[in-house]
Amino acid sequence: MFFSKSFIPILKNNPAEAKIKSHQLMLRTGMIKQSSAGIYSWLPLGFKVMKKIEKIVREEQDKIGAQEILMPTIQSAEIWRESGRYKDYGEEMLRIKDRQSRDMLYGPTNEELVTDIFRTSVKSYKSLPQLLYHIQWKFRDELRPRFGIMRCREFYMKDAYSFDINDDEALFSYNKFFLAYLKTFKRLNLSAIPMAADTGPIGGNLSHEFIILADTGESKIYTDKRIFDVKSDETKLQKESLKNLRGEFEKFYSVTDEKYNEKDFNDKVPEEFRLKTKGIEVGHIFYFGDKYSKPMNSSVDFQGKKEFVKMGSYGVGVSRLVGAIIEAKYDDKKEIMKWPMSVSPYDCAIIPLINKGDKKNIDKAINLTKKLKEHNVDYIIDDTEESFSAKMKKFNLIGIPFQIIIGNKTEGDNFEFINVGNDSKNLNIDEIVKIINQSKKN
Repeated sequence: MFFSKSFIPILKNNPAEAKIKSHQLMLRTGMIKQSSAGIYSWLPLGFKVMKKIEKIVREEQDKIGAQEILMPTIQSAEIWRESGRYKDYGEEMLRIKDRQSRDMLYGPTNEELVTDIFRTSVKSYKSLPQLLYHIQWKFRDELRPRFGIMRCREFYMKDAYSFDINDDEALFSYNKFFLAYLKTFKRLNLSAIPMAADTGPIGGNLSHEFIILADTGESKIYTDKRIFDVKSDETKLQKESLKNLRGEFEKFYSVTDEKYNEKDFNDKVPEEFRLKTKGIEVGHIFYFGDKYSKPMNSSVDFQGKKEFVKMGSYGVGVSRLVGAIIEAKYDDKKEIMKWPMSVSPYDCAIIPLINKGDKKNIDKAINLTKKLKEHNVDYIIDDTEESFSAKMKKFNLIGIPFQIIIGNKTEGDNFEFINVGNDSKNLNIDEIVKIINQSKKN
């Protein structure tokens, strides 16, 4: 891909309306474009990152046995009336009527719809557990949409739902998603900490938010610093292993502001380990038992008796994670963004220095790509005639983790190679490919 042919509309300056780094960077590097308040078009650069995040989220859901479905964005109001949430949900729900004057809504969440799907399809406890998920657009009519995609009205989200015969099995499902989320965020190179949280309009009495630390976060968090040392790498998908994993995290006081109690915090956390800060919510899981199954009559036959299924729901903001990664990874001092390799829009940028009328360095760049293609290295060539400093500033904002510089002094098989944020090295193409592909595995 040549930069001149790509659709990456770079802005020279930060837009005045953008107040946080992720909003500024996504507008400036042409990742998104605002359509209306809190609603954005996703342009190629941003869409590429989001789809890579989606792929990782999907893979970790599949590993725990969740099955993917796709539910519509528009739902009937009738099923929400059954659950009792239609009036209670509030003005964030966009309520509409179709041409037959039937009450409809743009789904802010899917508990009712997935319960309706389940109750018409599963009749026996022998079909349990069922773990279903989908990745779909949602709409919540925020009163004051702000901070770009971090607090917008339309967003792309993975939500999953579990159906079990009793509380014990349901908590097993809950813990499966607990582990899947830890693994998902680790693959995104994020340190996301599970924190006891309020259940809000979803309901229930057990909930965890997964929070990454960020000064620009809207969530106030209170935690024991030792929670950051808990490991989850060796956990198996077994009841006891998952229960122990959650227990390791829950040994340490860690809550969002809705759950915060100053006395508990001071009593349970030694002063040297206390941390009061801000964070960004990147995932939220809930267990709510029969809150939806009972009013919606979603039950299975269990030994001749009707049993209402026990349910949980599990959300990850796929589009929000794009902004969260920027907030976590942008280097304010150096004014450099560096995407994790797992979600970077390209593996490397090839930056030839071009003098007018002299295309020798472009030819060198094209020859270089043959080796990159052989080893599945995704690249973009900057074929513009901008100055070297302008090109470097541009790519430091775009955040592609590796750069290959081709200058007038480039001779033979060696090239200036930069792992962004580190010093440059002179390496041959085989060494460069090895480093890039090794980085993909880490």
